[in-house]
Amino acid sequence: MHTGAPQVLQFILLAVRNLAAHRRRTLMLGGAMAGVTALLLFLLGLSNGVQSTVLQSATTLMSGHVNVAGFYKVTRGQASAVVTHAPKLLELIQREVPERVSVSQRGRGLARVISDTHGMQIALNGLDIAAEPVFRQVLRLAEGNLEDLAHPGSILLFESQAKKLAVKTGDMLTLSGLTVRGSTNTQDVRVVAIARDIGLLSSINVFVPNATLRALYQLHGDATGALLIYLPDLDDAPAVQQRLRQALASAHYELLEEEQQPYWQKLELVSQEDWTGQRLDVTTWKTEVAFVNWTSSLLHLLSFVLMFVLIVTIAVGLMNTLWISIRERTQEVGTLRAIGMQRSQVVWMFALEALVLSVLSAGAGAVLGSILCAILNALQLPVPQAVQLFLMGDRLYLRVDAGAALLAITLISACTTAIALIPSFLAARLKPVTAMHHAG
Repeated sequence: MHTGAPQVLQFILLAVRNLAAHRRRTLMLGGAMAGVTALLLFLLGLSNGVQSTVLQSATTLMSGHVNVAGFYKVTRGQASAVVTHAPKLLELIQREVPERVSVSQRGRGLARVISDTHGMQIALNGLDIAAEPVFRQVLRLAEGNLEDLAHPGSILLFESQAKKLAVKTGDMLTLSGLTVRGSTNTQDVRVVAIARDIGLLSSINVFVPNATLRALYQLHGDATGALLIYLPDLDDAPAVQQRLRQALASAHYELLEEEQQPYWQKLELVSQEDWTGQRLDVTTWKTEVAFVNWTSSLLHLLSFVLMFVLIVTIAVGLMNTLWISIRERTQEVGTLRAIGMQRSQVVWMFALEALVLSVLSAGAGAVLGSILCAILNALQLPVPQAVQLFLMGDRLYLRVDAGAALLAITLISACTTAIALIPSFLAARLKPVTAMHHAG
C-alpha cells in the first residue's frame, strides 16, 4: 500500500505522541541507545585516533608519503643506502609532482652508538631540522633543545635509548659505521636532545644532522639517503609512485624492482645482487612502515568485533522491550485495526516510533560521545609503556569527525528500525476482534 507524504507526517506525529505518552519506557530505551551510540563513537574515535597517530609518527620519522631512495654499490658485495646527485633528482621530483606539500632529504644508515659504558646498534637518520616543521610537532622533548640539532656533531636520542646508554643531554657519544667502500669510520657527537618514547620507532631510530651523517659515511655533499615526498592526500601515494617510476625510467635512471619491504630489509638483499653503481627505489609509506601497519589493522578488527557485540546486545534488549510494548498495546492495535487501519499502516506506526526514538537517542549519544572524546583529548592522558609500543605515541588521542558521528547514528538507527519490524509485523497480523479482547 502506497503511503503519501502527508500520511507519513501524520504517522511521525503519532509516533512522537506515543513516545511521549510512555515516558518511562521511552527514556529507558532511549538511554540505552544513547549509551551504545556514545560507546560506539568512542570506539570509532579510538580506532581512527590510533591510526592517525601511527601514520603521523611513521610518515614523519621513517618515511614520506612517497619515497625516492636508493642503493649505491662500489663493489658487488657491499651496498649502502645512498642516493648520489640528490639536487638533480630533487629537480625532477619538483617537476613531476607539482601537487607536493614538501620534500625532505633524509640520510640513512646503520651504525653503532657507543657511550662510556654501553653500546647499541641503531638506524641512523640524517635530517635538516630547519626544514622539518612536522618533525617538531610529532616529537615531545624530555630534555634539551631541538634547535641544537642544527649544529654538526649533535644527536637526538629517545628516553629508552638514553637510559640504556646511561647518558643525558650534554654527554658525548661515538658513532661507528661502515663507509660506502666498506671501511669502518667513527664520529663523535654530543647529545643535544632526548625525546619521549613513541613505541617501536623510538627503539631503533636516532637522528643527527645530515652533515654529521655524511661525515660518518664519507659521502659527498650532494648525497643523501632518500627524498621524502609529502602529499596533500595520502591516498594519492600509489599514483604518484607510478608516475615517478615512469619519469625516472624515461630519464635513464636504473630502478629496483618493486618489493613490499622496508629499505633496511632490502639492504641485505641488494648486497647479494650482482651489480655496481646507483639504483633507485620508489616506494610508498605502506612499504616502508609495513611492520607497523598490523597495529592499525588489528585495532580496526577489534573495534568491529566490539561494535558487533554492542549492536547484538542492544538488538536483543530492544527486541524484548518492543515485544513487551506491543503486547501491552494489543488492545490499542485491535481498536486501530477495527476503525480501518491497514496492516501495512500498523507496521509503519511501530517502525516510525522506533526510527524517531533511535534517531533522537543516537543523536544525543553522538553528542555525548563527541564531548567525551574532546575531554579525553584535552586531558592528554599518558598511556602505559606497553601500549606506547603499538600506539606510536605517548598520549591517548581520539579522532572524531562528522563522518564517524554520522556512521554511528546511521548504524544504530538502521539496526533499531530493522529490529522493530519483526514485532511490528507480528502486531499487524493480529485479528482486530482477538486484539480488542486481549487482557494485556
